[in-house]
Amino acid sequence: MAAVPHDTRAAEEYRLAREIPRDGLTAWRTAIGEAARLGPGMTVLDVGAGTGAFATAFRDWYGVRVLAVEPAEAMRALIPAGGGVEVFDGRGEALPVPDGCADAAWLGSVVHHLSDLGATARELRRALRPGAPVLVRNAFPGRCDRDLRVRFFPETADGIDDYPTVERLCEAFAEAGFARVSLDALPQQNAPTLAEFARRIRRGADSKLKALDDAQFEAGMERLRAAAAADPAEPATSWMDLLVLA
Repeated sequence: MAAVPHDTRAAEEYRLAREIPRDGLTAWRTAIGEAARLGPGMTVLDVGAGTGAFATAFRDWYGVRVLAVEPAEAMRALIPAGGGVEVFDGRGEALPVPDGCADAAWLGSVVHHLSDLGATARELRRALRPGAPVLVRNAFPGRCDRDLRVRFFPETADGIDDYPTVERLCEAFAEAGFARVSLDALPQQNAPTLAEFARRIRRGADSKLKALDDAQFEAGMERLRAAAAADPAEPATSWMDLLVLA
C-alpha cells in the first residue's frame, strides 16, 4: 500500500522528518472531532498508520480505541501499542479486522499509495458500522499550492499531479456506498519556525523530495533558508485537505 521505510533507521528518519508535533494539529483536532463525533467507547480504524502519530493522538484526544493497520514492519515497530492502540499488519485493500468493528476510519497521507481504491472502499464499507465516516487527510492535484514542500520545492507539485483527484476518489468510494460530506483545507504547523523545518528535512524520508534531482533539491533548500533568514519568527505552516465521506 504505502511506499514507506522497511528498516528501523529509515523508519526513525521518517518519524523525525514527517510527523507533525501534536501542538501543531489544533485545527485538525477540532475538525476531526466535529466530523466524526468521536468519544470514549468508540473505535477508530487507522489505515496506513505509519509510526502511529495520529493513532495515539486519536486515543489521547477523544478517548477512543484505535486499530492501527500498517504494512511496513519497521513502521509498525514504532507505533506505541497498548493503552488503547492495537497494531495490525495489513493493507487498505485487505483489512485484517472484523466486519462492522469501527465507528470511523482515518486515511492519513495514504490514498496515493493504495493499489486499488475500489477494493479499499469495499473493505472500509465492510469494516465500518452503518453511517460511520471515512476521513481522508491528503494532498490532492490542483489543491496543493499551500503545501510547504510545493512552496519551496515547486517541482514536487508534479508528483502530486499523479495522485488520485478528489473526484476520482469520490467516484471510487461512491461505488461502495460512500458519499462526499465535506472538503476543507486545514493548516498544520510542521515546526515552530522555517529554520527548524529546514533542520528536520530528511530527503530520503520524503518520496516527493527524493524524486527531485540534486540541483532542484539544493535550490529548494536555498529558498527555504532565505525565507527563514528574512523572517526568523515565521512558523512552518502547511495546508492539507480533509475529505469526509459517509
